[in-house]
Amino acid sequence: MQTVSDYFGSMVFDDRVMRATLSADVYRSLKKTIDRGAQLDISVANAVANAMKDWAVAHGATHYTHWFQPLTGITAEKHDSFITPAPNGSVIMEFSGKELIKGEPDASSFPSGGLRATFEARGYTAWDPTSYAFIKGKTLCIPTAFCSYGGEALDKKTPLLRSMEALNRQAMRILKLFGNTGVKCVRTSVGPEQEYFLIDKEMYDKRKDLIYTGRTLFGAKPPKGQELDDHYFGVIKPRVEEYMADLNEELWKLGVLAKTEHNEVAPAQHELAPIYSTTNIATDHNQLTMEIMQKVASRHGLVCLLHEKPFAGVNGSGKHNNWSMATDKGVNLLTPGETPHENAQFLLFLCAVLKAVDDYQDLLRIAVATAGNDHRLGANEAPPAVLSVFLGDELTAVLEAIENDKPYFGKKKTQLKLGVDVLPLFQKDTTDRNRTSPFAFTGNKFEFRMLGSSNSIACANIMLNAAVAESLKQYADRLEGVEDFNTALHLMIKKTIKDHKRIIFNGNGYDEAWIKEAERRGLSNYRTTPDCMPHLLDKKNVDMLTSQGVYSETELKSRCDIMLDNYCKAVLIEAETMVDMAEKQIVSAVEKYVSKICETAITKKNFAADISCDYEHGLVKKLSVLIDRAASCTGDLKEAVVHVRDFCDIISEANYIRDEILPKMGALRAVVDEAETMTAAEYWPVPTYGELLFGVR
Repeated sequence: MQTVSDYFGSMVFDDRVMRATLSADVYRSLKKTIDRGAQLDISVANAVANAMKDWAVAHGATHYTHWFQPLTGITAEKHDSFITPAPNGSVIMEFSGKELIKGEPDASSFPSGGLRATFEARGYTAWDPTSYAFIKGKTLCIPTAFCSYGGEALDKKTPLLRSMEALNRQAMRILKLFGNTGVKCVRTSVGPEQEYFLIDKEMYDKRKDLIYTGRTLFGAKPPKGQELDDHYFGVIKPRVEEYMADLNEELWKLGVLAKTEHNEVAPAQHELAPIYSTTNIATDHNQLTMEIMQKVASRHGLVCLLHEKPFAGVNGSGKHNNWSMATDKGVNLLTPGETPHENAQFLLFLCAVLKAVDDYQDLLRIAVATAGNDHRLGANEAPPAVLSVFLGDELTAVLEAIENDKPYFGKKKTQLKLGVDVLPLFQKDTTDRNRTSPFAFTGNKFEFRMLGSSNSIACANIMLNAAVAESLKQYADRLEGVEDFNTALHLMIKKTIKDHKRIIFNGNGYDEAWIKEAERRGLSNYRTTPDCMPHLLDKKNVDMLTSQGVYSETELKSRCDIMLDNYCKAVLIEAETMVDMAEKQIVSAVEKYVSKICETAITKKNFAADISCDYEHGLVKKLSVLIDRAASCTGDLKEAVVHVRDFCDIISEANYIRDEILPKMGALRAVVDEAETMTAAEYWPVPTYGELLFGVR
């Protein structure tokens, strides 16, 4: 019987395979490219391509693809076979270094925000050798970056790699000031926790809203939701357990370090968490994870929902982005040590993150802004749209002591007494955890909890890396060349704490009082995508992102347009789906039920003239009123959708959709949901919340 260690990474052209299939000289040259960014010689590329092809063919692959991440938010691939005609009429399997390094997909059909005209079709994919190639089905997938003919980034990977290099460049300057001359690079690492819902596929197929939009646009609250907290960490149902086992096997074959699985808070909600890996690899793996989740679900007669808010009234799904920085020597730069108040290097990197989050609150909010996530943020245990940092009592006390030039005597760890002799004693942590914080320090990393479950983690990490790089740059500029390094360092840390302590909040982020307090502190609160997205082009943001080499100004403008356009299209698809369901399914179903009630009343009267039909009359009256209101709300929504074409610029269109379309969608939903509560189950045309949330057994 095969064990996990036998097949883990079996579908990945990883370091083990490269060592076994490449000559020593080729392997060393490729490792220099991977580890140090050295130029790749074409002869080395040819040798790697040939070995990659032989390995892939031996594992059943017939095609290869440059696997990339365009601005659609999902992945893209164009398959080419390895076959080449032979003189005798047969074929041979070939793959060259040129084909490995560069591909040419059509660039005009992907979102570009004006960077590409329809007639300007040429685009390039460029191999990312730092992320291992892998086999999916019968195709060798080669992770690549995607750019236009003019060199503009048309994907999420290119800016991510640029942001990682920007942070590496500035962090290295800081480490040299502390005498760490042996360090060759600093890399950010990420472990994205992935939340998702599983529902029965037969029920899914009966709901147009789930098929077209990924979320339920109608649905009355069931008698039971998540009130009892009995689903969280509960016993995993056999059908779900089989799905998870199958999912793990598929991910492990692809080298994805899937580690933790459990039931989440809402019924039918679950979570998968991986072990940390380098940010660009973690990004590739998370995109793969979402794809494989949905494919495996189909095998089990299930559908995996990755929308941020598929069901109203219960928790939505997020993607907690656990982020840290480490040297090539394995030193985590966010580890406080036993005495964090004495660890100046740690304190400087900690302050750099605090400053980055405070200075660029808007960019971090923008990085998680989608139509779906707007429904989640601030609702049912999701963090609010206001950025704040949780540090815990001990670190907060350390920073307060530094700010006020007072000694810090530390907080001793105590044993946690459980009152049962047989249970083992263990050390109590000096700081509690905070689930309500959007950006929480959790021991040796920061957990950015605002990401939506369907988001690519690239966007959040691009902005986080770039903002921290900017903080470190400013620190290095001030400290390099000073006569008294220790004094200058102390004064700079002290100034950072004083200037940015407003971003620190250790309390309950779900409390409405915090939102008022955040406003008093001057923190931004962008509740929706149209509120925050235009701030991407604020001068301070453009200056920082261009100076760090992460984006050009043209690339930023394109992304602003694309994100607002995606927002508008997503909401309009939802609006038109609501109209379609109301007109073709729901109103007619309720009318049939009303007709049946009327028939019942007539039958009763025919049976005995003195029988009261007050119940039937009352129900018919209520439902008839709701039918009329539903028809009226549907008409209002249709008319509002028509007026969208009146707008010539994307910002005005997005604001109109936020202010006019969404409220009308809410009004229609309220009427339909009320009608659902009065309509007999056999007449209701779509599966209900109770059936969807509790239908997988």
